[in-house]
Amino acid sequence: MSKEFYGKMIAFTAPSGAGKTTIVKHLLSKYDELGFSISATTREKRRKEKEGRDYYFMSVDQFKSLRRKSKFLEWEEVYDDQFYGTLKSEVERVWATGKHVVFDIDVKGATSIKKKYGERCLAIFIKPPSLNVLIQRLTDRKTEDDKSLQKRIRRVKRELKFETKFDKVLVNDLLEVALEEAELFVEDFIK
Repeated sequence: MSKEFYGKMIAFTAPSGAGKTTIVKHLLSKYDELGFSISATTREKRRKEKEGRDYYFMSVDQFKSLRRKSKFLEWEEVYDDQFYGTLKSEVERVWATGKHVVFDIDVKGATSIKKKYGERCLAIFIKPPSLNVLIQRLTDRKTEDDKSLQKRIRRVKRELKFETKFDKVLVNDLLEVALEEAELFVEDFIK
């Protein structure tokens, strides 16, 4: 496919623990016409994560330098000195392969991309069946200490208020049902 391909964008967002990454990975494995936009972050790499597959891990100074050079499509300081962002080069990389871009990003990042690209971007908010279920999922992950977990829970409560700003809302109660719904949303959008 030529470099002039400018595909569509599908932005998945959710509070931590709602199942966004699981759903995105499923869709990427099912549809060859989708390509994943790898986000940049300054947070510590988790045990099973790989550089250049899950994230581009960088220092705060590296991130701020790229931000000053306007290299990000969107970025957010999620916690103090913990930045996440989408490099413009990632969108170009995916489009150069002739695929539509899939984002797995935070709420503000997704709303920024939707605002910038309008109808070319489908923004999907994934929510848990309840706040209690989400808190249990976060606790069961065992990826954070208690202080960090409490900070994440406070953020989750704020993020849940954003669902009305998205094109579609997907409740992830039963994973199989959520995956089927996500497939329908994607198929309808990229056809």
